[in-house]
Amino acid sequence: MDATNQSPPKSKVAVAARWTYAVLALALLFVLMPFLFWRATWFGRLLTDDQLAAALADNSQPRNIQHGLSQVSDRIARGDPAVTKFYPRVLALAASPVAEIRTMDAWVMGGDNTSQEFHQALLRLLNDSSPMVQRNAALGLIRFQDASGHAVVVAILKPVVLDSPASGILQTRAKAGDALSPGAGVARIQAGNQKTEVQSQVAGRFGRWLVGNGASVTAGQAIASILPDDGSVWEALRALYLIGDAADLDAIAPYARGGEDSPPQIAQQARLTMEEIRSRSAAAPAAPQ
Repeated sequence: MDATNQSPPKSKVAVAARWTYAVLALALLFVLMPFLFWRATWFGRLLTDDQLAAALADNSQPRNIQHGLSQVSDRIARGDPAVTKFYPRVLALAASPVAEIRTMDAWVMGGDNTSQEFHQALLRLLNDSSPMVQRNAALGLIRFQDASGHAVVVAILKPVVLDSPASGILQTRAKAGDALSPGAGVARIQAGNQKTEVQSQVAGRFGRWLVGNGASVTAGQAIASILPDDGSVWEALRALYLIGDAADLDAIAPYARGGEDSPPQIAQQARLTMEEIRSRSAAAPAAPQ
C-alpha cells in the first residue's frame, strides 16, 4: 500500500484537532478581550433599572458607581421623570470617601436644577477637601442661578500651588508642560526609609518647581505650581460669562490675549466673557452714596 494514502493515526488527528481548537480559541480571545475591556470601561453601555441600582450601590467597585452616575446623568438630560427614584442614592454618594465619586456626583447633581436637595448638597460640596469636587459643585450651582461658587470658579483660571505632604528630600519627576490628572504623581519625598508620593489634586499642566531636585523640604512647604488645563479654563470662562464681575477681568485678560499653546476658542471665549462683564457692569445701577 502506498504510504502517502495512509490515514494518520487517530492520536495524531486528536492532537492536531486540539491544536486547531486552541489556535481558534486564542484568536477569539484576542478579539474578545478588547471588547470585554471596552464594555467594562465604557460608560455609554445602557443599564436596566435593576443594573443601575446595583451599580450605584457597588461600594467595592468605584468604576461601577461612576458608570451608574453617568447613566443617571444621561436620564436627566433626556428628561426621564423616573430617574428621580435614584436621587436618594445620588445624594448619599456626595459623602463617598472616594474623591472621584464625589467629583462625578457633583457634576450629575448640577444636571437637575429643579431639585432643591441637589442644590443644598452642592452648596455643602463647595467646602469639600478635593478641589475638583469644589469646582464641579461651583459650576453645577450656576445651573441653579446660584453664584455661591464664584470664588472657586475664578480660582480655576489661576495656578495651583502644590505643597509638600511631608518633610524630607524632594525627588522630582514631573517636567514643565506635563499633562496631569487628579492623583497623578509628580514627585517623591524621601525621609530615611520612608517614601511619600506627591500627587496633583487637580487636572492641569505642570508649571514649574519652586525648589530644586534634591532639596530638603518641610511638610506644607510650597514646592511647585500647576497650571489649569484647557478644558477647565473653558468651563470657567463660560461660567464667568454668567456670573463674573469687574473684579474678575484681571484673571481673564491673559487668556484673551491668547498664546501659541492656547486653543483659539479659549481666547475668543475670554474676550466674549470680558465684553459681557463690562456690559453688565455698565448697566448695573450705581450704588447709593
